[in-house]
Amino acid sequence: MTAAPTGGSAPDVRSVLLLQGLMGPLFRRLGQELTAAGHRVHKVNFNGGDRLYWRLPGGIDYRSTLAEWPAFFRALLTDLAITDVVLFGDCRDHHLPAVKICREAGVPVHVFDEGYIRPDWVTLELGGVNGHSSLPRDPDWYRRTAAALPPVPPHQQVPASFRRRATEGLLYNVADVLTRWRYPHWSNHRPWHPVVEGIGWYRKLRLRRQRETQSAALLQRLLAGTAPYYLFPLQLESDAQIRLHSPFAGMAPAIRLVVESFARHAPAGTRLVVKEHPLDNGVRNWAQETADAAALFGVGDRVDYLATGDIVPIAQGARGMVTVNSTSGTFGLASGVPVLVLGHAVYDVPDLTNQAGIDAFWQDPVPPDPATFAAFRRVLIERCLIPGGFFSDEALDKVVRHAVARLEGHPLLPE
Repeated sequence: MTAAPTGGSAPDVRSVLLLQGLMGPLFRRLGQELTAAGHRVHKVNFNGGDRLYWRLPGGIDYRSTLAEWPAFFRALLTDLAITDVVLFGDCRDHHLPAVKICREAGVPVHVFDEGYIRPDWVTLELGGVNGHSSLPRDPDWYRRTAAALPPVPPHQQVPASFRRRATEGLLYNVADVLTRWRYPHWSNHRPWHPVVEGIGWYRKLRLRRQRETQSAALLQRLLAGTAPYYLFPLQLESDAQIRLHSPFAGMAPAIRLVVESFARHAPAGTRLVVKEHPLDNGVRNWAQETADAAALFGVGDRVDYLATGDIVPIAQGARGMVTVNSTSGTFGLASGVPVLVLGHAVYDVPDLTNQAGIDAFWQDPVPPDPATFAAFRRVLIERCLIPGGFFSDEALDKVVRHAVARLEGHPLLPE
């Protein structure tokens, strides 16, 4: 979070407006840290989940329509003398017009997101993330820029709890559903009602042991090296990466395209592993979608579905990775595994990813250039990554400390 408003030097005291955050206490913790540092902090709550996790002074309930939001937001910028806007994800319905208005007004927008490189890093980028990022796609630029930067300070791992993430999401959704009367015009950016998602999660939890047992057996076979395989990690159906930054309307057409291309062009004896996203809500049966596509194109005996498990070892052992634009592609790049991107991704850079198209990829997957990836990683850390995570107190402490430093224009802090 660097940069002052356009046309002036950074003021000692910022007036920061937080919009929608992650489902959890991230923005409350950030608000506390900013306030302790002497800055003025305000937060817009769009639903009961936002309100539940804020619980600090400066909260503003927005209860009107999406059509009325731009005028309301413009007034907030003026009335509160806002110097910086902070939000999580720049493609949500209320965030898209807010980013546009801030750009016109010269107010910096600092966008949190899941880390471009994981684990133990999160994204905090000025102006936009993913398909809206200002990062170039020129490998020479990364090599030149990285050469002028000092080494990255020592980086420590942080704990993360999936149970905590699930609990925080559940509490957020319950608060949202129970307070719809107070926010009559609120519409979630996700395509399913929270109740529908809850049913999907219940089905997944009920079958958890069976899914884990089957996945462990498959993972053992794959890592034993009996047959070379390609990896295709699925993404969330609701993710803006799919909806706005890819040529696909959802994951189903992406699965069909990848399976068909694999069937027509992959070498005999190779396999395709489709990996479920760990946060998929279970509303869609992606295992069945995958099996149906494999049967349709005559490769039912060569396509595997991996429901659970750590993606890192399976990525490291792959002959190549195909992804729409998942950040898991960086796991492959970091391990020297060839990666092909079907959508728009910040790491889809010549010398890093394959550029010849999916049909050619199966026959001739080209590994990334290690020096270019090292330069790319160094520039990411300098411009749009901060250490930490979202799902433990230690990880949050690190994130908010580094986020405030970025806002105040300081370099990466020692850990």
